[in-house]
Amino acid sequence: SCHERYVTYSDAEYVMFADTMATYPVQQDVEWFSIPVVSTVIRDYDRTFGVEIIDKGNNAIENLHYSLKSNTITIKAGENRADVLVHGYYDNIESTDSLGFQLRLVMNDALEMPIYGKDTKAVLMKSCPFDINGFTGYCVLTSMFLYNYSITGSYQRLVYTEKHPTEENMIICRSWINDGYDVTMTFHPEDPMKPFVTMDEGQVASDEGSFFGIAHGDNRILVRNSALYDSIFYPCGNYLYIWTEMYVENLGTPVGTVGHFYNIMEW
Repeated sequence: SCHERYVTYSDAEYVMFADTMATYPVQQDVEWFSIPVVSTVIRDYDRTFGVEIIDKGNNAIENLHYSLKSNTITIKAGENRADVLVHGYYDNIESTDSLGFQLRLVMNDALEMPIYGKDTKAVLMKSCPFDINGFTGYCVLTSMFLYNYSITGSYQRLVYTEKHPTEENMIICRSWINDGYDVTMTFHPEDPMKPFVTMDEGQVASDEGSFFGIAHGDNRILVRNSALYDSIFYPCGNYLYIWTEMYVENLGTPVGTVGHFYNIMEW
């Protein structure tokens, strides 16, 4: 639209961090990430506030894991937001680290919203660049579907995966839960805070007889991405968690859902 609309809270002026705690990605090629500070009102003059690091409760070390670009922020006239810019030291953070630091706004106490406060905690998450090659080759599949229906009692199997020859960010999983039945998965790395993986509708994962001993439909167990749960992958660790829905049809007519099953794939 051509206009901006701002929400105000009566005439009271409060300034605060947008979140009292949030997780921020530390990326290899991104110099700064932003921690937003907001005001409940707009003024016709600039407002500058200090930002201090609170040592208590921090396990991230300043100038080793992170550093602030400045210890002040300015909300410009006509605006109600400014950003604390933080540099994360990508090479000094491990993918398994859980690091955080706390910040506090230095301002007149009258600007502090009751209960909400003037502090925030920032949690650092290392976000590795996506490389589909890290999700190809042999991997170990651990499947709750196999746990429930495997005739042999084994709920793990070795699966070979390879890049799809034409589709971007897609892999082919050879003989995924049963020999001779291949399925595909697609990676979505656009949001570094939530890289997720999907499985297309209507793929054949197995015949029914191999697991049920009888055909309830057209002797095919179909699989698709479960709509009930999130499926995510970890570029730093080369593994993924995917929730799948297994179901049966009879020549296109729904017969029933076998269930929603959790699967882990580790390369």
